[in-house]
Amino acid sequence: MDLSLDRPDAFLFVRRTAPGYVTVVDRNIEASFLLAPDRMIEQWPAVDAAALTPDLAAPFFDLQPELVLLGTGERQRFPPADFLAAFLRRGVGIEVMDNAAAARTYDLLAGEGRRVVVGFILPGARAG
Repeated sequence: MDLSLDRPDAFLFVRRTAPGYVTVVDRNIEASFLLAPDRMIEQWPAVDAAALTPDLAAPFFDLQPELVLLGTGERQRFPPADFLAAFLRRGVGIEVMDNAAAARTYDLLAGEGRRVVVGFILPGARAG
């Protein structure tokens, strides 16, 4: 029996996560970014989940998500309530998890054709 991993070219997918980067298709991204199935917004200025503000939620809405995933680094850390409320006010669901879980969930939902957007907080943003 021949088993192979089939990754459709129809969407941008996460290949792997590591403490300092996330690999999207074949490119390592080392600073915080947003990813939708058809587009990536690089250099999202998030540096820490605890410091997220409603202004940092605005770029998500430009991607017209039905669901948002927030990867907060190696560990799950919840952002302030006013950041989360920005999504609720627009009727957009948001789930907070560590980067590895966010990547797996994003790939699954994007592969099903869902309009999901994931934001990854990476330490490289601090150097920026």
